[in-house]
Amino acid sequence: MKYSSVSTTNSKSQKLRNDPSLQKTLLYSTGTVLLLYILINMTTFQHLPSLPSLKDIISPATHTVVDTIESEFPPETFPQSIHSVPLESIRHPAVEIIPSLTIPNLTVPSFYDPPQFQPYGGIRSYLGNYGQELMTPLQARSIGSKLENGLETIFVAIASYRDFQCRQTIESIFTRATYPSRIRVGVVDQYDYQVDTPCSQPQVPCEQDPKQILCKYKSQIDYYQMEAQYAMGPVFARHLGNRMYRGEYFTIQCDAHVDFVLDWDTSIIQQWKSARNEMAVITAYLSDIHDSMDAEGHLIRKTRPIMCQSDFEDTGLTMHLRHGQQPEGPAGIHGEPTLEPFWAAGFSFARGHFVVNVPYDQHLPWVFQGEEISIGLRGFTYGYDYYTPETSSCFHYYAKADKTGKRHTVKLFWENAKKLNRTIVKKVEQGGMMRLNGIIHMGQPSVTEDSWNHMDEKKYGIGNVRTPEKFFETFGIHMENFKVESHLCRFVGRNMHRIWKQYLRKDGMGIDYDRITYRFKDPDVHGNTWQKLLP
Repeated sequence: MKYSSVSTTNSKSQKLRNDPSLQKTLLYSTGTVLLLYILINMTTFQHLPSLPSLKDIISPATHTVVDTIESEFPPETFPQSIHSVPLESIRHPAVEIIPSLTIPNLTVPSFYDPPQFQPYGGIRSYLGNYGQELMTPLQARSIGSKLENGLETIFVAIASYRDFQCRQTIESIFTRATYPSRIRVGVVDQYDYQVDTPCSQPQVPCEQDPKQILCKYKSQIDYYQMEAQYAMGPVFARHLGNRMYRGEYFTIQCDAHVDFVLDWDTSIIQQWKSARNEMAVITAYLSDIHDSMDAEGHLIRKTRPIMCQSDFEDTGLTMHLRHGQQPEGPAGIHGEPTLEPFWAAGFSFARGHFVVNVPYDQHLPWVFQGEEISIGLRGFTYGYDYYTPETSSCFHYYAKADKTGKRHTVKLFWENAKKLNRTIVKKVEQGGMMRLNGIIHMGQPSVTEDSWNHMDEKKYGIGNVRTPEKFFETFGIHMENFKVESHLCRFVGRNMHRIWKQYLRKDGMGIDYDRITYRFKDPDVHGNTWQKLLP
């Protein structure tokens, strides 16, 4: 039968070649069918995505390995407001240390913990069990909403204390973004209800001018308003900001007096993706806005800061590791952000799971200096890596460079100390710092385990992916005498980046510090000990 079929087919083909009328009929029939097919499917074709440009095809891929893995959960909707989530009542952190203080409980949004994670014990248990294990790519992929067109969403957390530039910061975020529809802003607005204008109030009522940014994007902006007299410093304010996160793909933390550059959202996402590290956190002390960008938001500044300078500050129970003034210069690494050891509170850009895994500690009242080493070390122990951007996405208004003098008049939360007994203030501050240092293994020898508050230590504690001691020994921090090896900035930058990058895990889940044995030593004393490790 097989050979007979071939013979019949060959016979029909010979007849077709010899009959022109059959050829013409077949041609017309084929053309008619094709035309009908196109007309019937025209609507479908109109909605097909456009073909990639030649630039998209030949450009090197900037996706991480995690981007190729599908989540086992359905995608989150966007935007979600804190007004649609359960609220909870918490004690004011100062009352936890001094119960006699007459400060009322606060009603706050509950942390992001959607129902799909409850069979696993909650989102924190699912994402590596509170840092006991490094997240898997699949677990990391479960976090992060996107728009219908595939754009990753961004949550911007702003902590504001009686700041007149808070509204300006929000306006800058939306007007300078390439895709403002992907952005949601959460503002913790601490202000004097009797004196100050809240950050949520537009210049004129929305009914008169609905095109104002606060009106146009009001569904993408949430405010948590708090009487200024109950403010206890940036740590508690940013803790409240973490509670406002609702499943966005990326998250940013910044101050309330910041201006963003044009197309900042596409720029910072591209830089993050170029690191090819799901655990990357792009962070820096922001440069001053003076001479950094033009009136339209175009970037002018060609330099960027890098986090490499730190030393011990203060004495006694409040001693802590503080990152001082950081050096700034042209990027030594191009086409990707540069690895650095420290985290900065003024600007932090990461995947959404960073604020889920490493939220600000609720129980650190009156802490100002020390917040950065707290978050930085906790994040390190969960497996996160810190990078400085190649180019800046926003700039800071510093009071010392403000020629108008307006920023000099902005109130600080320290004004509340004048309303309290100095002994009470000192006791609250010491209680917060003892807990902070105790959690990250930086406490004084005299600070025993039973001398500080261990409440919610699992929630706000360290992970097990890396140890604080690994961080100390790697970057020359000596806890036995509270000294640091000098001139770390000579190593951080091109040198550290080139060496550390060799140890990025193949699945893109962070730098494998188990393979790093290098210990930084002062190059003025020991020479450039890293030279032999350079690839």
